[in-house]
Amino acid sequence: MEAIRDAAHLCIDMQNIFAKGGVWETPWMERVLPVISDLCARYRERTVFTRFITPERPQDRRGQWQTYFTKWQRATRSNLAPRALDIVPELARYSPPALIVDKPAYSAFFGSRLGHLLVERHVGTVVVSGAETDVCVLSTALGAVDLGFRVVIVQDALCSSSDTGHDALMTMYRTRFHEQIDLVSAEELVEMWHPD
Repeated sequence: MEAIRDAAHLCIDMQNIFAKGGVWETPWMERVLPVISDLCARYRERTVFTRFITPERPQDRRGQWQTYFTKWQRATRSNLAPRALDIVPELARYSPPALIVDKPAYSAFFGSRLGHLLVERHVGTVVVSGAETDVCVLSTALGAVDLGFRVVIVQDALCSSSDTGHDALMTMYRTRFHEQIDLVSAEELVEMWHPD
């Protein structure tokens, strides 16, 4: 696999809402936190945290999002604890210099400034970690492919609330997207990526 250059680390939605005790608790987030923390420490100037920002009320979103947030009223901002949408403390300490980009939907590229930010910084490769493998990570990875970025997914730096969903996505990345998405371990990433 070729060396990684001109890259940014996209750490997807490692927020309190997905942590232990959160409304959308992702049970094995704690297991991947040390791996992601190490990536952030190594590449803090090149890390971008994304935050999934829920609406104040279900009516603030269009179409099926209204139905979704009617079901998940307790995840709307009017019902959440004050720091629920913040990056988990173990990672928040890396910002600054790491940047934070808010998004209203699954993809980090939808309704956010992320795409422009990466182009301004001459990023050609996105290295992806975070939550959840089969929802926001998936949507962001495919959005990055659509925009022409090389995508490198750090497979031991992902978490999901569904083992079945996680495993299915790992298989899909290997079999359907192997020409556009690379899967690596955190250890392999460190060997491949030497920022200037």
